[in-house]
Formats: sequence, structure tokens, C-alpha cells
Amino acid sequence: MNEGLVVFVRAIIGFFSLLIFARILGKEQISQLTFFDYILGITIGSIAATLTTDLSSRAWPHWVGLVTWVVLGYLMELLSLKWRYAAKYLEGEPAIVIMDGKIMEDVLKKMRYTAAEILELLRNKEVFNLNEVAYAIIEPNGDISILKKPEYLPLTLKDINIKAKTPGIGTEIIYEGMIIEENLRQLNKDTKWLLKELKKYGINDPLEVFLLTLDPGGNLYIDKYKDHIKKVTDIGDYKGPY
Repeated sequence: MNEGLVVFVRAIIGFFSLLIFARILGKEQISQLTFFDYILGITIGSIAATLTTDLSSRAWPHWVGLVTWVVLGYLMELLSLKWRYAAKYLEGEPAIVIMDGKIMEDVLKKMRYTAAEILELLRNKEVFNLNEVAYAIIEPNGDISILKKPEYLPLTLKDINIKAKTPGIGTEIIYEGMIIEENLRQLNKDTKWLLKELKKYGINDPLEVFLLTLDPGGNLYIDKYKDHIKKVTDIGDYKGPY
């Protein structure tokens, strides 16, 4: 069989195998992955690549290896979910590196972190002054969580006894020129009402609209296919839509 065709078939097998296995193992964000998860992903991807291009051996052993790694990874996930102590050793646990404003040097040494690395993590969280930090915790994925001292926390509406309504979520009514009738009915609106609202914005046809949403407060967000925005060469020249 032609080598190119063999690689093509193997690539299809590897691609759909990875697609299925990725669904099985879940879809955490890259920032949420532990070091073990990261290594597991690299290894599985490497095996899939070898399955595709290594024509010196049959595809079957590589696919068995791929399945084995995925099954073991899935079992480790189940074990971590079911057994707290297993999760502690497999995924690690949070470590307090700043307590009551004081850096825990012993914890840093145990985790093999330097003070410079902690300062870098703090800057990534927009904290440039250690005096602002009450507690800092290194998470199992290497990220840092921070609790600032009370005097450095932002003022909230609750602090000044102001009650605020939950803004809610906007509902799509027009998507790429198509009216979503079901959403209109759920909002107790109809097409006649929609067309009347569109005319207020100088729109005569829903096909002119790329996206239209309605929030619980009755405010419309409209984005047309042809937005009248001036082309500018300097940011200072921009004056917004006209």
C-alpha cells in the first residue's frame, strides 16, 4: 500500500481516537491542569503522533499503548474523585506561602519556590506590594490565590448598604440575520414587536442584523453586518460609530 495512504489512514485513526479520549478525560483549561495532567497529555499526543508516522511497525501496538495510557489516566481521575488521600498524592494540595502577611520560608523551600518566583506570581495577579497580602496560597496547578488585607479590598455595594439587582443574561433574538422565534415566545414578544424595535434603529430587515440580544432590563444590543465605523490611521482620530 502507498505510504502516503497508510499515513492518511493512521492519521484518521489517531485523530478520532484522541477526540474520543479527550472527551472521556474531560476538558479542563490549560491553567487548571496539574503537572501530571500536562505530562499525561504530552505523552498521549506523542503516542498518537508515532501511531500516525512510524511506518516501521504496525499501528496496532501503538493504539494499544494509547488506549492504556488513557485508561490509566481515567482511573487516576476516578481514584482522585473517590479517595481524598489519593488526590492529595496524585494531584498535590494547596500550600500557604504567605500567612498573616508573613512569608513562610519553610514552605517555599519544601515546594522549591524562590521569593522571586512568588513575587512574579503576585505581579501576575496585579499585586505589586507585599504589604497588601494577608494570605497567599499556591494551588496544585501552580497558580496562586490571594486574600488581601481588609484595608486593601475593593469597596462593594454591600459595604455601603446599597442593594443591587442581578443583571441577568441577555437572550439572543436575532443570530446571523435569523429570528429565533422560540426565544421571542419565551420573552412574551412577537415578530411585530421586533420589527417595530428595529425600525427605531433604522433597520428595515432582520437580515441586516448580525446579532441582537435583549437583557432582563429591556435593553437591546444590536450589531449590524455593516457597522459604519471610520477607517482611521491614528488611534487619536477615532471618534466612534456615526
